Amino acid sequence: MRIRAALCDLLAAPTRVNKGLGVVLKNHSVSGASARLRSWFPDREFFMRSEGQVRFIKISSRTQMIAAGVVVSLLLAWALTMTAMAISSYLSHRDRASLLEREAKVASSEGRLNAYGEDIGKVADDLKRRQEFIEKTTQPILGDLPKDAKAGETVSDSTGEAAQTIKKVSMAVPQAAELARIEARQLAYIEGLTRLADRRSAVAEAKLARLGLNPQAMLVSLNDRSAQGGPLDMLATSADGSIDPRFQRFALSMARMDALERSVAGLPQALPAEFQYISSGFGYRPNPFTGGGGEFHPGLDFKGPHGAPIYAAALGTVSFVGQRSGYGNVVEIDHGNGLVTRYAHMSGFTTTVGKRVQPGEQIGKIGSTGRSTGPHLHFEVRVGDRAVNPRPFLEAASNVQQKAGPGVGAGTAG
Repeated sequence: MRIRAALCDLLAAPTRVNKGLGVVLKNHSVSGASARLRSWFPDREFFMRSEGQVRFIKISSRTQMIAAGVVVSLLLAWALTMTAMAISSYLSHRDRASLLEREAKVASSEGRLNAYGEDIGKVADDLKRRQEFIEKTTQPILGDLPKDAKAGETVSDSTGEAAQTIKKVSMAVPQAAELARIEARQLAYIEGLTRLADRRSAVAEAKLARLGLNPQAMLVSLNDRSAQGGPLDMLATSADGSIDPRFQRFALSMARMDALERSVAGLPQALPAEFQYISSGFGYRPNPFTGGGGEFHPGLDFKGPHGAPIYAAALGTVSFVGQRSGYGNVVEIDHGNGLVTRYAHMSGFTTTVGKRVQPGEQIGKIGSTGRSTGPHLHFEVRVGDRAVNPRPFLEAASNVQQKAGPGVGAGTAG
């Protein structure tokens, strides 16, 4: 037991030595720092002489260190205060500079907005003048545009929508209010033009129907793309290439009106000859050579002197000059949309193929060529290569009265 206790004491001895050494070193370090600090602030004695007496004042090291600590603390506090003031001043200056910059930008934006507003005003004034010019120059040609829609019409009415747009734009961008008003006026004008085109189309359709023609058949040229071409030039009303449906509707109405009115303009509206009388009408008649056996006559026969002038009955283009079996010397005029007039039994021609002729313009002379019993003009109106009665066309142009002759077909045939 004693040996075991001795061994334990021997093993524990280094640990006790190390602990003791650590305490000694720590104490030495603290005492060293304290010694250095005291060396900076040694005890000092001051003497003062007053009225023949000498007084000694001793300031200990501890008192000096406390005073130094107070001074250092005050200096640190002053430094922190000055630093805080500098930072605060910097931040305040930075915020003020930023505010001034924003104010400058706002002032500059307001200036630009005012300038843009003045430019918008000038643009709006120019657009208004142009719109007035368009309306004044087209009014004598087109007449007064319809302002109110009729029952059954399919043209849009943007009046209410435009009024709302003007109100919203006036509140959001007052400078652009005038542009909104011009746009509303423009839309009203284009819709008025569309109504006018539709109503003129209706008038033309009625004229064609009274003559026994099918208006839809006269519009065949609208859908005929067999001989069309040219450079691509897309129509658009927006910068992205699109077209406003109201303007597209107007374009279609104008195309329809143009086709129908061209059909009406191509209708016979002038007498093809200064005739003595109509010697043979359209339809059934006896054989003019034998007097028996009926036959179909596809036109009107105008009896006249040999060599008398023959006139174009309507505006058109001469499409044929030459001879046809049974007709003799023939001139044919194409009036568009499948309408053709034929002039036969001529003694001579005064026109050429491809010539554009006006109503009442001379194209030939009365003769008796082909299947004919005497000088006369055989006049036909053909629609889609089908003969129709010319009388309603001529009666619509002037009051043509048939004069009774010695006998139907006596002296003419063809």
